[in-house]
Amino acid sequence: RPRTNLPTPLTELLGRQDAVHQVEALLAATRLVTLTGPGGVGKTRLALETASRLTDTFPDGVRLVELAALSRPDDPARGREAKCTAAELAEAVLAVLGIREGAAAGPVAERLVGAVRGKRLLLVLDNCEHVVEAAAEVTAELLAAAPELRVLVTSQEPLGLAGEALWTVPPLEGAGAVALFAARATAADHTFVLDADTTPAVAEICRRLDGIPLALELAATRVRALGVRELSARLDDRFRLLAAGRRGAPPRQQTLRAMIDWSWELLPGPERTVLRRLAVQADGCTLEAAETVCAGGEVGRDEVPELLARLVDRSLVTVSRTPDGLRYRLLETVAAYCLERLREAGELDAVRRRHHRYYTELAEGAAPLLYGPAQREWLERLDQEAANLRAALDGSVREGAADRALRLVNALAWYWFLRGRLAEAGRSLEAALTAAASRGTEAEGAGDVTSGGAGEVVFEGRRLRAAAWQVGMASLAGGDAGPVARAAAVLQQYEAYDDPGGRARAQWFLGYAQVGLGDPVAAAERLGRSLAAFRALGDRWGTAAALSSRAQTGGGDLLARRRDAEESAALFGELGDRWGQLQAAEVLGTIAEITGDYARAARLHQDGLRIAEELGLWIQASYKLSGLGRIALLTGDLTGARDLHERGLRLAGEQSHRRGEMFAETGLALGARREGRLDDAEAHLLPWLEWCRGRDGDPGTAFVLAELGFVAEQRGDAATARRRHLEGFAAARATADPRAVALALEGLA
Repeated sequence: RPRTNLPTPLTELLGRQDAVHQVEALLAATRLVTLTGPGGVGKTRLALETASRLTDTFPDGVRLVELAALSRPDDPARGREAKCTAAELAEAVLAVLGIREGAAAGPVAERLVGAVRGKRLLLVLDNCEHVVEAAAEVTAELLAAAPELRVLVTSQEPLGLAGEALWTVPPLEGAGAVALFAARATAADHTFVLDADTTPAVAEICRRLDGIPLALELAATRVRALGVRELSARLDDRFRLLAAGRRGAPPRQQTLRAMIDWSWELLPGPERTVLRRLAVQADGCTLEAAETVCAGGEVGRDEVPELLARLVDRSLVTVSRTPDGLRYRLLETVAAYCLERLREAGELDAVRRRHHRYYTELAEGAAPLLYGPAQREWLERLDQEAANLRAALDGSVREGAADRALRLVNALAWYWFLRGRLAEAGRSLEAALTAAASRGTEAEGAGDVTSGGAGEVVFEGRRLRAAAWQVGMASLAGGDAGPVARAAAVLQQYEAYDDPGGRARAQWFLGYAQVGLGDPVAAAERLGRSLAAFRALGDRWGTAAALSSRAQTGGGDLLARRRDAEESAALFGELGDRWGQLQAAEVLGTIAEITGDYARAARLHQDGLRIAEELGLWIQASYKLSGLGRIALLTGDLTGARDLHERGLRLAGEQSHRRGEMFAETGLALGARREGRLDDAEAHLLPWLEWCRGRDGDPGTAFVLAELGFVAEQRGDAATARRRHLEGFAAARATADPRAVALALEGLA
């Protein structure tokens, strides 16, 4: 009699070499090992590969018991509620072991125990999820009676026995997924080649299909007909696309839909309800979010945690640990399936609205916490929820829930600013304001307003705040050709609206965004008005912000600037706002640089860089790196200066922050000129000349022209140098900044 009944695989196992070794090690140390994971992830294939390598370890054999056909969840002869009994499962094991029904007397369980007692045997129980109770009962009896027995189980949920070692089979990642897809695609179409042209599409297919081997193998069969690019483009309709079937495979493995149908049919009603409602969550959710969005009807809020735990045990929901607790996710393919089920249940719109309301309220609750000691914690929390917040905004705009969209963008604007996501902020604010311009009258829950009366006043206040954020973000991004005029228009609208706090915040943010942009006198006046308003309102954060921004506007009164910055630093310190402390330190560092205290300037920039990196404020980190580069230039460390400016330039580029790129690249130009690399210096400067003229106003223009003039001087081109310096002098005079004027006069001297 053969020592094993394991089938001979038709294909090589790819991407699982480490997994095989780990499962082997578990079986050496533990008598019961269960491989868990979602349908199609490759539990059976991994179990068979591992077992095949252990045939010499088990002299009494390695036997596979396939349980998928026992009491299938869709078996019409038995009904959905029928369960496989322990006796039926034991009979299946006896059959595999070759023990005939009449070979021994007594109950089936006793006969099975007698058959394995004293034997050194590896038993592989495959596909236990639909017979998990019977499998657990039989396995417990066998392990108790046969000390030399080892059992390797595959199941979407654990057996739940003492001593059971669980090994979750993960989806294939990266190279492993690509290698599997490529191998199966080549088998289906010998002309397919994985190369630089096809790899991006293959990687996208692997990502969209969650690295699930069965899904990848089904998709690979379509390469011959569609090619990888078209296949990738059609994955939104994945269930129809991957419905061709695989001859010879078990029914549950023939199509993508059948793979998930198998798991779905095993679920009782409440678990199905929670699972399908989870599908509206983008990139996972916290327990609180699941409780809020998934409860309702037959499912009480207090029942959701237990139902979630069952879905995790069944491998339909994945769970990961974060600093904020557990996070629950659906694989993309499972989510797509559950969205269909949610639509079939007639719940899609209502559950999506619950999702949108929850994340709007989350953002509104987080917004004030971004101005104090919990800043880092809530930045990270909102980072985790970025996909859900985008989905809530997109959904609110799509529904025409303009007031909710305005609430959401106003709550998130400071988060976007701190994270440097200015383009995202601009797009989101534009979408909300467009919805506001054509809104209907439907209210969308607590906090939303209807048209007419007091509701219109509240709505107008939200619209004005969003408009101020939008103009300020555009100014900071460097993509707005008329920021000064637009800012004035927004503030003019505020004059007719009774919201002194909102007006002061708008004045401050628009003034802050336009420091160094256009008319510095107007910016300083705007900041001065906001400062007076904040003091009158007793707004300490606003006072600190206006002080640091006013100190940044420049001007020759260094003593006044230092006083403003020091008061700002003290207030921000009391409030625990690390971003604010960074702003005040920036001014104090600049003053130290101007007065020649380079050691203090470097120390302040280093402290600021540390804060920026701790908070993940990468635009600020870019400025700090470039600021340190300027100090290195002033102290003669040209190599260090180049490295620091290049790092600052990379960070600014990654954030698509044009002003940060300009600051870094002009620093590279300064270093190149000092090293005599005049062509490099000019190449760094020229692209920014037109940019400054069109967007940054006179301060940037004056500086770039002065540097271009110095480059021309060093080349011996006196005429070009004079022309550049004269243009620069005119721009410098318009800034009213004595440092800019002094630099231009130095060039003309």
